[in-house]
Amino acid sequence: MPHVCFTSHLKQHVDCPSQDVDAATVRESLAAIFAKNARLRGYILDDRGRLRQHVVIFIDGRPISDREQLSDSVTATSEIYVMQALSGG
Repeated sequence: MPHVCFTSHLKQHVDCPSQDVDAATVRESLAAIFAKNARLRGYILDDRGRLRQHVVIFIDGRPISDREQLSDSVTATSEIYVMQALSGG
């Protein structure tokens, strides 16, 4: 099962522990997580279901290519990292 991890910065705002999901794409992976934690959706996706501008997702160390449909494939051994950009000085 793909393993989904969230940055500690996101964890400061909403409960989002790392977890294994039964999914074949990034969208399916996120849907499985949002089914258990609907509040997290607003931090990751915009109102049209696309990845927010300040969020990036990596699969096995490579950034996803489809930020709108989230159709990038994942495998049973994939590591999915969801990161929120930080700013400040």
